[in-house]
Amino acid sequence: MKHLRFVNTLLLVAIILVNGYILLIPLFPALTYWWDSRNNAVAVLEQKIVKPTTTKTVNNQPDGLVIPSMLLDEPIYTGSSAKTLRKGLWVRPTGSTPDQGGNTVIAGHRFTYADPRGSLYHLDKVRVGDPIGLYWQGKKYAYTVREVKVVKATDISIEAPTKDNRLTIYTCTPLWLPKDRLAIIAEEAS
Repeated sequence: MKHLRFVNTLLLVAIILVNGYILLIPLFPALTYWWDSRNNAVAVLEQKIVKPTTTKTVNNQPDGLVIPSMLLDEPIYTGSSAKTLRKGLWVRPTGSTPDQGGNTVIAGHRFTYADPRGSLYHLDKVRVGDPIGLYWQGKKYAYTVREVKVVKATDISIEAPTKDNRLTIYTCTPLWLPKDRLAIIAEEAS
């Protein structure tokens, strides 16, 4: 009988721990964002974008995306399938690239239990007018957020080719029930 009580207690503890993980893990990225934003992290990332240079060429800088308002400074990956999303930020093959002009489209996960702080977890912190930096094949491209919107998951218009040079970044939203897409549309800064 004591053996069964011990097993029941052990199972109860396991259930509480698993449920606690499922309920609390999505909150940890918000706490780390709050802590990091108290420091000078936003200003440091803004300097990385607006730092004056005599040329747009940057040596030894891997392809990456910098969004100071969401404390993002991560590499970007290219690939022909959605499996590339497992690595992080994915330059969609249906879009263009900054050096070719048009609509450069980047997608990323917002949240998964395997990686609670997905690359675009804090995309909801981005506002119109925020600066964005994109490093691509040794060059720096600067953008300014022009629009923040939510579209249906089936709406592929945000990936459509454009004549103007723009950057479209999107992820799933809302966090707990990802049925739509949160999209950021930025225009190339002059």
